[in-house]
Amino acid sequence: MATLKRVALAPRAVRQLRRIRPVYLGGMLISLLVLVLQADRDTGGRQVGIAGTFLLAFTALFSLTAVQLWRHARAAHCSTAKKLTRTV
Repeated sequence: MATLKRVALAPRAVRQLRRIRPVYLGGMLISLLVLVLQADRDTGGRQVGIAGTFLLAFTALFSLTAVQLWRHARAAHCSTAKKLTRTV
């Protein structure tokens, strides 16, 4: 397998990714709530399928965002990553 070159994200991109995480998380929670509430009423209905699709999409977007931020934080050679990494 070819080695991947790790490139740190621009500061603006990192800020945008950090800002959008709560939106994806909120979408996941709302979709899950709708899925649970509609599953009791109508099994196999259209609303259940749509809510499941939204839940899947928001979960995928949230996961992709988390992976991008994690990979950016691991790029220790980049000064942007060093500045934006939180110290505990």
